[in-house]
Amino acid sequence: MPDARRTDAVLLLVALVWGSSYLAAQTATAVLPVLVVLFVRYALSAVACLGLVAAGRLSVVRRSGGRPAVEGPSVGKPAAGRPSAWWTRDEVRTGVPLGLTQAAVLIVETYGVAHTSAANAGLIISLTIVLTPLLDRTGHPGGLPPSFYAAAGVCLLAVGLLMSGNGFHAPRPGDLLMLAAAVVRAGHVALVGRLTAGRAVRPLHLTTVQTLVGAALFLLPASGGLPALARVDAAGWAQLLHLALFCSVFAFLAQTWAVQRTSASRAGLLLGTEPIWAVAVGVGLAGDRLTVLTGLGAALMVAGTYMGQAVERAHRTAAVRPASGHAPRPRPPEPSDTAVTVPGPGPGAAPDRAERAAP
Repeated sequence: MPDARRTDAVLLLVALVWGSSYLAAQTATAVLPVLVVLFVRYALSAVACLGLVAAGRLSVVRRSGGRPAVEGPSVGKPAAGRPSAWWTRDEVRTGVPLGLTQAAVLIVETYGVAHTSAANAGLIISLTIVLTPLLDRTGHPGGLPPSFYAAAGVCLLAVGLLMSGNGFHAPRPGDLLMLAAAVVRAGHVALVGRLTAGRAVRPLHLTTVQTLVGAALFLLPASGGLPALARVDAAGWAQLLHLALFCSVFAFLAQTWAVQRTSASRAGLLLGTEPIWAVAVGVGLAGDRLTVLTGLGAALMVAGTYMGQAVERAHRTAAVRPASGHAPRPRPPEPSDTAVTVPGPGPGAAPDRAERAAP
């Protein structure tokens, strides 16, 4: 029981950290250009990931008594006669395209969170949970059940209420960008599933490739604004470090550790509290206003995403049920951030997958 409580606490901490990423990104983009924030975020995450990979290689060498290390493509599964490598071919082939799509997600998300409230950003991006199954139909032969589309409709109604603010009016640009970010992120998560299927990739190493791709991608566009970093105060650097080290590297590693020690349903439930934490942080620390309409929208969004996740999981489980009639053994969510990966504002969680885009 103590171990179960510890695992639950870690998953809730991950959800809280991710929920706080929206306010951190909003604060950082208030003092720095968006592209500079993205570059620094990727660069810091890449340095941290490279350090962890190097530490792991050094540990392997020490355990082997100084002899050349031998590792296979999977963590903890040596492959005799195969020299140790920073990345396998599969990790590079998978990490490069996922790094590009993850960068696209973060561009739209970060520009969006810079022009809306932290609470709205965290709630609207939750649409990823119901959009992903619509884009990734491989596990749903014959289509999704009507109840799933009902849940998606509840989420769309919630978005309309969230965009209304203090009254019905034209949506703010930031809200529309977050809506677009949810669509792009759903496509990214679906791509994660397709590219990683059947490939032995180590999550940390895959994440490192993605962060290096992102850092290289944003270096040139952000170069003109890099001198502004000299004027960033301690509070600004704290936000950047929080985004890179806590919302990405720490959250990813903690998630990986925790989901291996609990059920898929429980992990999804606890990680699914992220939008609730985003609202709490936005209202408590950023002074976001929770009007009657936005409060109703928040409640409908949380209810709709939970309903959609439950319906999708049940339908997928029934589709793969063995001919014997016994339900398959539950598996923990697969860490993709991304999956794995860059600390992006917003959940990258696919149903039953708890995937987060990294850094």
